[in-house]
Amino acid sequence: MARAALGWTTQDLAREASVGANTINRFEAGQDARVSSVDKMRAALEAAGVEFIPQNGGGAGVRMRQP
Repeated sequence: MARAALGWTTQDLAREASVGANTINRFEAGQDARVSSVDKMRAALEAAGVEFIPQNGGGAGVRMRQP
């Protein structure tokens, strides 16, 4: 969802996070990923303006950070 909000392909996120595209694909398919890879993906998404919303009764989610 965060990647889609930015209009990024898996290759875009892989490049920005310095991880392999297969890592992105496996993670999005619900398979295991290294914590360090997940941290890199999250950092890349946050640097691009994505804000992660904690679970607050309606479930966790993402939104674009306000300017």
